[in-house]
This record gives sequence, structure tokens and C-alpha cells, in this order.
Amino acid sequence: MYKQILLFLAGLFFFNCIHGQKKIHAGMVISQSTKLKKDIYKIDATDNMKEPVLLIEGENITIDFNNAILEGSNQKNNPDEFFGVALLIRNSRNITIKNLKAKGYKVALLARHTINLIIENCDFSYNYRQHLNSTQEKEDISDWLSHHHNEKDEWLRYGAAIYLRNCDRVTITNCKVTGGQNGLMMTECNDGIIYNNDFSFNSGLGIGMYRSSRNKIMYNRLIFNVRGYSNGVYSRGQDSAGILVYEQSNSNLIYKNNVTHGGDGFFLWAGQTTMDKGEGGCNDNVIMGNDFSYAPTNGIEVTFSRNTIVDNRIFECDHGIWGGYSYESVISNNKFRNNKIAITIEHGQNNKITYNIFYQDKEAIRLWGNKEEPSDWGYPKYRDTRSMNYIIASNSINKVSTAFNLSRTNDLKVFNNTINDCSQVFKVDSTITGLDTAYNEDLSEKLSMDANISIPDIKNPGNPFKGANMYAGKKNIIITEWGPYDFRSPIIWNTNPADTGSIMKFDLMGPVGKWKIKSFRGVENFSEISGNFPGTITARKIKGDRTDINIELEYVGSSITTQFGKLISAGKTSRFSFKKFFQPMDWKVQWFGFDSSTNPIQNTYLFPPNEKEIPFRSETTQKLDYAWWGGIKAENGKQFKQFITIAEASADFPKGKYELSVTWDDAVRVFIDGKLIIDEWNPSKYNFDEAPHKKIRLQLGGIHHFRVEHVELGNFATLSLKLKPVY
Repeated sequence: MYKQILLFLAGLFFFNCIHGQKKIHAGMVISQSTKLKKDIYKIDATDNMKEPVLLIEGENITIDFNNAILEGSNQKNNPDEFFGVALLIRNSRNITIKNLKAKGYKVALLARHTINLIIENCDFSYNYRQHLNSTQEKEDISDWLSHHHNEKDEWLRYGAAIYLRNCDRVTITNCKVTGGQNGLMMTECNDGIIYNNDFSFNSGLGIGMYRSSRNKIMYNRLIFNVRGYSNGVYSRGQDSAGILVYEQSNSNLIYKNNVTHGGDGFFLWAGQTTMDKGEGGCNDNVIMGNDFSYAPTNGIEVTFSRNTIVDNRIFECDHGIWGGYSYESVISNNKFRNNKIAITIEHGQNNKITYNIFYQDKEAIRLWGNKEEPSDWGYPKYRDTRSMNYIIASNSINKVSTAFNLSRTNDLKVFNNTINDCSQVFKVDSTITGLDTAYNEDLSEKLSMDANISIPDIKNPGNPFKGANMYAGKKNIIITEWGPYDFRSPIIWNTNPADTGSIMKFDLMGPVGKWKIKSFRGVENFSEISGNFPGTITARKIKGDRTDINIELEYVGSSITTQFGKLISAGKTSRFSFKKFFQPMDWKVQWFGFDSSTNPIQNTYLFPPNEKEIPFRSETTQKLDYAWWGGIKAENGKQFKQFITIAEASADFPKGKYELSVTWDDAVRVFIDGKLIIDEWNPSKYNFDEAPHKKIRLQLGGIHHFRVEHVELGNFATLSLKLKPVY
């Protein structure tokens, strides 16, 4: 009887707890501690970021979401259409958020003006991300990111899993973000601690900081935050990064994070304030004990600043460390391997490079200064920017083509380095002065002393490097139209995209399982039509005027998670495919110069009335895909920084729906059969340092005539037009 009473009371307590929990609803405001009912809540936010699904405001509040799932943008199919904010915290103190899952939003958690915010055990995967326009064959300039300004929350245009502004002493731990664009973005956030998180396989940033100082970023897994890469074709990164540190962010500790396969591993830029006035920088950051390997561009980029880079692993990057205009920085005890150039510094001063290990890099250390610096930079007008005063000592350099490539640099002490099996030790010219290679015992003793770097104790630190060798190598960066492939679903990947021959090669990758080809178009003579993962096959292109390839496959095997986060249980079949389309068009392209008096943006006419214009350059091509830096040269060698492009072509299209997309800078108009279908003739609409991109859908069938008009006003220019069927 006594046991029955206890069981009854326990059951009654459990019943009351469950039924006492609040359910989430749109517009909910929470101002006191609560535990919410576990459920799946399909709730759209508004497209106004000040109107979230849930608002939290107050002090000393703990909200346990009890693993509830918030799903937004429920009528949208693609991540670039996601909108709204799931959770907004503002003007608060001592707030704890735990056990929340939120997906399908532009921003999952947005916090402003909050002190002592704790976010723990939350999953903010599969929120907003851009649809990438680059292909395996060619990058699209519109995919480049620009983080240079965030004074007015410009970063919000990219979305984020977590976006914090004016949030001091934040703690974020045991949280996960994948399948999005940006994990954590922080502006004017100081003295926080971010540890034991997994922000991986996103198409922008793992962690980004802007005017944020004294934060501790520790024991995080931040791998494959990348875009802009096609193995063996182009290696751009497009300003994606595992960790981004911008604009007067100082004294941060970056310790024992796994940050491989980022566009840049670590990307630090002093900021526009420093560039304009020569003051400040992103200084005194300590970057220690991390792995920044396999970046398409730089393992570590640190510019116009003073920092400490110690005991990091940097393998197989374009540049291991790019340190342009770095000064009074320490680069010590790092391990470099198989980089194009391990350490590259232009216009650096008073830097120490000591006790590093270099192995099989093409160059170990390259230092130089330019004869002239950009005239539009304020920095060299206020600072002495000569390349000078280096100490390079006690490094181990092995199997490197060139150990030291030096030019336009003064006063170098280079001694006590161990050099083995190097083709060339010094590559220098007459611009080098004050090169001292004599052993300096007093200096050597000072350099051997350990730096006093304080590492805070973390309870139960994770191991972000576990299983890291599984993804070793840049070859494992596979960028789809939605970002980096995460190896959790089947994929067929063309491994020779730039090959103009008839044989196409494919890798079949994914979880353990079987695949078979269900249908195909545009190819023939498959080497295999079924098999196990992983696998490789070949096929022959069918010759024709256009490329229209579609291979549909079926997978059955282990459970998988699709690129949009859908879980498919083991044993169930799923489809995956490869598509490639190119419609050649015989474009006739002409370029014309203009001046301010005939500016076609300001005037109603493209050319002045009653004047016959003669192109300074012309060509024929089968596709429009151009990028110009600093203008275009005429056939006589004259440079035109401002120009008009006119391109015309006709082609015969099979009847159906098509997607036409165009990337441009500065203005473009597209006509089909004399009808204006894209009118982007006002550059002032686009305020960001990015090339705009626009897509439209249209019905085509038969012969159509295309005309493209493009205007460049100076500096960088691009024009790219693509067409593909809508299946």
C-alpha cells in the first residue's frame, strides 16, 4: 500500500510537471524563469527582425526549452528564402538559454544589450544560407563575401545561427551549427567565453568578431566553413573563414580549436578605422594550439596589427601565414607542411619568427616591401611602413625549395636555423640591406624563454581534434550549390570538371550503402551502373551542340541526413543526382569608352545622339563570363577604366522553363527578343562591396535573340550570364 501511494504521488508530480509546462506560441514574451513543453513548433516569424517568435527581456531568467524544436519559413523550400528571428533577447542581464533547437530562420538567436548571457546545449543548424552561383568549372564573383563594415548590422544580411551585439560576458558552450552560412557573429561583445561548440560545414563563417575584445575561443570544432573552391580548378575561399576577427578586436585568446578546411582558417583584419587613420588595429590577440590546415587561401591571415601566433598546425594551404603589415608580432613553434609559402609578410616590422618547423613547403619565409603603396590607403600616409627589423632564429627548415625569399627589407638577423635538403637557402637581391647571419648568443637566450601566456581553466574541455584525420587534405572540400558537402548523404561528384575530353569521371561518396543508376541523359557507356559506397565510375559525353546531362541515382543503406537537414532512416531509398547544362551561344561582344559627360547611367541614352560610336575592342565567345580589375585594354594597348559592354547572340532552345541569372558590376540590362527583362541600371541600389546577382525564370522555346548592355564606372568590373533549364 505504501509503495502504491508513493507511485501515485510520483505519477501525479510528473503529470503536473508536464502539464504545467508552457507551450510556445508566436509573439510569446518571457520575463521569468520557465521550462517549456517539448514539442515541434512550426511557427513563422515576420520578416521584421524586431518581431521575433519569442522575446526575452528581464533579469535573472533561465529558460529550459526542453529540446523543443522551432521551425520557421514553413512555406519556403530553399535556405536563401528563410526569414525572421526565432528568439530575441534584449536589454537583459543574467539570462540562460538551454536545450533549444531552431531552424528555418534568417537568425535563430539574436541578442542585444545583454550582460551575462549563457547559451548552452542548443542546436541552431539549417538556418539561412545563400544559394551559391559558382560552379566546379568557374567561380562566380557574386559569391564573394564582404565583412568590412558592421557599424549598422550590415552582417545581418548574411543571416546567422547566433548574432550578438553589445553582449558582454557571454558564455556559449556545447552548441551546434551546421548546414547554414554563419555560426556565431559578435559585434561589440567583450569578455566572453566560447568553448566546446561545433560550428562546422557552413558556407560563411564559423565565428566572426567585430569590435570585440578579451574573448576566449577554446576547444571548438570549426571545420569546413568554406566556399569558393574547386579542387584543381580554382582556390579562392571568397572571404569565408573558420574564425574572423575584424575592426579593433583586441586581446582575444584563440586556443586549441580545430579550424581546418576554412576559406581562411583564421582571418584577422585591423579594420577600416586603421586603414583610414593608421591607428589601432586588431592587436595582442593570442592564437595558440589550433589546427588551421587545408585552407584554400591562408591558414592564418593577420594584417596591419600586432599579434602572437604560437604552436599551431598549418598544413597544405596556399599561404600558411599571410601577415601583411604585421608589426611586433611573434610567430613561434608552429608546424608548417606542404604550403605554397609558409610565412608571407609584406611591409612588416619588428617581427620575430622563431622555433618553427617547415617541411616540404615550396618556400619557407618570404618578406618584402613594395616600391609604391596604394594611393587611396591612409595607413602608409601616417605610418612608417618599410619592411625591416626581423629576427629569424632557431627554425627547422626541411625539404623546402627556397628557405628565405627576401627583397626590399632592411635589418634582418637570421641565425641558428637548421636547414636540410633545401634547393636554395637565400633568394635575395640588391634591395636587401643589413642582413646579419652571425650567431647572437644573448638574443638566442632571450628568445628561448617561454612566453607568459595565461590559459584559463575550463571544466570538462572537449577534444575538437578527435577524428580529424578522416578529412585530411584540401581534396575533401566539395562545394555544392548550397555550401560544403558534409559526408552525411550520398553524392555523385565530377572529379575532372575542367577536362575538355569526352570521358567524365565521378566519385560516389556517402554513408555505407548501395547505389544504382535509375535514369540518365546526355551521357552513355557507364563503367558501372550499380555498386557500393565509396565508388568511382566513368561515362562518355554524348556529342551535341549543347551540354544537357542528368544522371539520377538511388541510394539504400545507412541512415542519412540530407543537405537540408532531413533525416532518412536506414533501409529507406533516396534519390540523388548530377546535373550539368550549357547552352552555347555565339555572342558578339563589343566594348566602348565613355567619359563623365556621356555617362550612360546619368543620361537617358546609351550613346550620345547623332554620334557614331566605334568599339575599342570586340570579340566573339560562346559564353558571357568576364571579370576585370582596373579596367580593360583596347587592342592598341590603351586602358579604359570606364566602359560600356554590348553583347548580342541568338540561339535555338528546346521548349520549357529556364532560369536566367546575371552577375554584374556596375549596371546591366538584359533584353530578350527586344523586351527588357532585367533592368539594373541604378548602381546606388547596391551599397555593399559585392557584385550583385539576379535570377529570373522565363519560358523559352525556339530561336530567341539576346542583348546585354553593361556599364562599368571604374575599379573592379564583372559581367556573367548563365541559363539553365528548370527541371
